[in-house]
Amino acid sequence: MRRVRYHENGDPEVLRVEEAPAPGPGPGELLLRTEAIGVTLPVVRKVREGGQPLPASLGGEVAGEIVALGPDVTGFSLGDRVTGLCFGDGYADRALLSAAMASHIPDGASAAEAVALVRSGLVAFGAYEAARPSAGESVLVTGAASGVGHLAVQLAKARGAGRVVAAASSPEKAVFLKGLGADEVVAYGDEPWGDPVDIVLDAVGGELLPRAVAALAPGGRLVAFSSGGGAIQAYDLLVGAKSAIGFQLGLIARERPRLYERWRAELWRLFAEGVLRPAIHAELPLVQAAAAHAIIETRANLGKVILHTG
Repeated sequence: MRRVRYHENGDPEVLRVEEAPAPGPGPGELLLRTEAIGVTLPVVRKVREGGQPLPASLGGEVAGEIVALGPDVTGFSLGDRVTGLCFGDGYADRALLSAAMASHIPDGASAAEAVALVRSGLVAFGAYEAARPSAGESVLVTGAASGVGHLAVQLAKARGAGRVVAAASSPEKAVFLKGLGADEVVAYGDEPWGDPVDIVLDAVGGELLPRAVAALAPGGRLVAFSSGGGAIQAYDLLVGAKSAIGFQLGLIARERPRLYERWRAELWRLFAEGVLRPAIHAELPLVQAAAAHAIIETRANLGKVILHTG
C-alpha cells in the first residue's frame, strides 16, 4: 500500500510517500480501501512541531470501503462504505479503523462529504453542546472558515442562535461565511470584534485566546477545542463572571459512546435535510499531501481540504 509519513519535523515538504505492506485488522477493527482523507490543523501542527517518535505516521479522518473485518466485529459487512477516525496510518490507501469509531455513510453522500462532515461536525456539535446554549443567545466562532468552524457557524444558526459572528483570518472570507448564515464577519485584526457575545467557540487558541475571552459578555462561556494552546488569566474570567470550558471529542467517544452515536445520527439527519452543507475547499491526490498541508498552514482554506487515493 501507499502511505505518507515523515522522518523529521518541519514544513510540509518533509512528508514522504512510501510503500508498505497492508495491515491486517485485529479484534474490533475494519480495514478500509480509503477513498478520502481529511487534513486537519492538529495533524499539520504535529508535522511541524513534533511531539512523537520519528518516523511518524499521520492519523485522521478517513472514508472508504471495508475490504476486511477483524474478529468480533458486528454491524458491518465487506463492501460497506464507512467513515471514522484512524489513529494509525490514516494517510494511506489502506487504513485500519476501530469499528467503535466507524459510521456508515448513507446513500447520497460522497466519501469527501462524509470526511468533511463526521469528525469535524462532531467537534462543532459537541463544542456547541458544551456551552449549554439557550435559544436566542449570540455566538462567535473563531477559525470560522475552517473544516470545523464552517460547520459550527451553520449549527449555531440552525439551532436557534440569535446572532452568529464568524471570526476569520482575513476579510476576504466574508462572502463565504455569510453564505453559510453568519450575521456578521470579523477579521482577527479588527478592534473590537463587534458587540459582546454569550458564547465563543474557539477553534484557534494561542494568542487569540485572550481576545476570545474579551469578546464574551458578562456571564458568557468560552468553549476551547483547539490544539493551539494558550493561557487565560483567572482575573479575566472573574471580573465578568465568565466561564472557560474545554472540549475533547476523543473523550466523548471513549467514555460516552451512546452520546457520541446520538450526535453522529443527528449530524446525518441535518445533512439529509440540507441544513448542514460541508464545504470542500480542495481535493488533492495522496501524493500531494504536502500541498494540502500548505493550504491549511496558510489559512487559505474555505472549508475542508481532502486527500483522495484514486
